[in-house]
Amino acid sequence: MTMTRLKTTTTLLSVLTTCLLSGYGSYAWSESASVNELDSKQCVALGDWVVPGARKDNGKSSQQAVIANAAKAAVVLLGETHINADHHRWQLQTLTALHAQRSDMVIGFEMFPRRIQPILNRWIAGELNEKEFLRAAEWDRVWNTDANLYLPLFHFARMNRIPMLALNIEHQLRHKVAEKGFYGVPVEEREGLTRPAEPSDAYADYLLPIYKQHDRKNKKEGEIKRDDPDFRRFIDGQQLWDRAMAQVLQQFLAKSEKRKSPLVVGIMGAGHIVHGYGVPHQLRDLGVKNIATLLPWDRDRSCDYLVRGLADAVFGVLPHISDAAVPQFQRLGIRYEIGRGGAVVLQVEKNSIAEAAKLQDSDVIIQMAGLSIKNTEDVIAIVKRQAPGTWLPMTIKRNNEEIQIIAKFPAVK
Repeated sequence: MTMTRLKTTTTLLSVLTTCLLSGYGSYAWSESASVNELDSKQCVALGDWVVPGARKDNGKSSQQAVIANAAKAAVVLLGETHINADHHRWQLQTLTALHAQRSDMVIGFEMFPRRIQPILNRWIAGELNEKEFLRAAEWDRVWNTDANLYLPLFHFARMNRIPMLALNIEHQLRHKVAEKGFYGVPVEEREGLTRPAEPSDAYADYLLPIYKQHDRKNKKEGEIKRDDPDFRRFIDGQQLWDRAMAQVLQQFLAKSEKRKSPLVVGIMGAGHIVHGYGVPHQLRDLGVKNIATLLPWDRDRSCDYLVRGLADAVFGVLPHISDAAVPQFQRLGIRYEIGRGGAVVLQVEKNSIAEAAKLQDSDVIIQMAGLSIKNTEDVIAIVKRQAPGTWLPMTIKRNNEEIQIIAKFPAVK
């Protein structure tokens, strides 16, 4: 593969991951408005359920009605922006209400690749404590978001002996598909994935402005069309993610031998759910028709986005208000895997310490703070030891050349 193609592939994957982490462009929630600054004329008040597009009483619905309808579904999808604590509190509340209606339940999580499934089983069986579970599940590497946001959900599942499902695939597979196409990857390397259903034109139209926004600095001048090869590969990568999660959910339903199947709930980024374009579309292609989609709604969002078909219902929550002055833990801002003599950078998060340090996709981190990188835990341990306001020297290999870079961790103000 040429260097140009490699850069295109890694750029596409970076754009895709950034979009997913932020909840997809127009569905991303504000991180700057304070509670006192919120518009008093919200279309979804704090603590209210609203059915998008409904006219009666502005679509307002009762908790009992929404949960009763959702509990009748085969699959219920609960969306989130990953870093918003209120979204996870809402998920826990909704899970509790659904469990009261249908105690025979299983919960799938986007946060775990499929190979982590045995670890989830051990957690539910009570064989691991929190620290052991997060280490065995490689949380800091495969998800790298504050675990405290998700632990209440994990404890709810274990306390009630609700099976947890690992829904995701490995980053390497997305790289291979972006590089070679779906059928260019050998069957035995596809993690059991089947070909994703073709996207609707509406999905492509929805993703195009998001792609343009995130790819603006990497794209040549000129209008990006729907048939742009890079954009089509971007859609293919997103669909692969959607298909992977839909397939695990559908397979659990299919193998259930009970006359009445358990309620299958999926916890995932809102971008996989909105308008039924992502995971719901793939589920329908797999034969699962009875799907309920529920989303949190930050009450500072524009009412322009509250349109029919966005979801079956949305619930008013507070927006995420970042407090950059008090970091919960140190983060370099990369996704990586061990190989090629160090930590291979798969993706550099936007606005991260790693991006400021000029780290790039496909760089290999050989040393950090003078210590050789030999396994996943080396990177995690070194970064977590880094105090605010300090600098972390790193030796990286880029295009077969070793260079030195400095990651600067901001001081607490």
